[in-house]
Amino acid sequence: MTALSGRAKLAGVFGWPVAHSRSPRLHGFWLERHGIDGAYLPFAVRPENLAAALRALPVLGLKGVNLTLPHKEAALGLVDRASEEAKRIGAVNTIVVDGDGGLEGRNTDGYGFLAHLKANVAGWRSTSGPAVLLGAGGAARAIAVALLDAGVPELRLVNRTAERAAEIAKTLGGNIAPVPWQDRGLALESAALLVNGTTLGMVGQPPLDLDLSRLPRQAPVYDIVYAPLETPLLAAARARGHPCIDGIGMLLHQARPGFAAWFGVEPEVTAELRSFVLASP
Repeated sequence: MTALSGRAKLAGVFGWPVAHSRSPRLHGFWLERHGIDGAYLPFAVRPENLAAALRALPVLGLKGVNLTLPHKEAALGLVDRASEEAKRIGAVNTIVVDGDGGLEGRNTDGYGFLAHLKANVAGWRSTSGPAVLLGAGGAARAIAVALLDAGVPELRLVNRTAERAAEIAKTLGGNIAPVPWQDRGLALESAALLVNGTTLGMVGQPPLDLDLSRLPRQAPVYDIVYAPLETPLLAAARARGHPCIDGIGMLLHQARPGFAAWFGVEPEVTAELRSFVLASP
């Protein structure tokens, strides 16, 4: 590990809890790889202390932080300014402290999603057909914004609570078609991309019950769950010959813009980084 000096650049992650976060390991890899005089630290911040903790960032000289559960939505109302993506998504996952001590809120989840998709499916084109997105939580909302901005001709939004999907369609605009959960299999007809933006299939969660028979075999299947890395959805899709994208890459790619802003270096997502982060206990 690179020894720190009194001029070390500092950043970190706020969460409650935060011990499970892989972000310190991820950013630590890049810091060591680039020989940067800096550190990325985990901070266990209770929800009621979030405002005070954020205001302490410039006082303590931190360059910024990532935000994980349960702070992403609350932070949007606490920053001095927010990017358009963050406003539309309704959540902040990255904060950058500017030269005057102001807090800029960003959301890089959608960037991470698209970067990982493009890196894994050569020649993927957003305009090739409808996309099906399962879920309407924070991550799914970020993915929806990213897909709409990328030019997907139709976004079929499938959620267990129909009202939530309708609300997102109304708020975001664009060509979003809410689909009842019971019709999720029918929504796959002629689709050019399937994304699971729910926690279904994650360790400790119920499985995702989805019949893939209507999905064209050339359509990529993307599951943002990465515990386990090979979800039952991806296993079923792989057996049918679909291009498959797991969830760990979204985590790795979404970290790049924050690292560049805090530490002044554009990091790369590599196979070595992926293996290192996955080896986290």
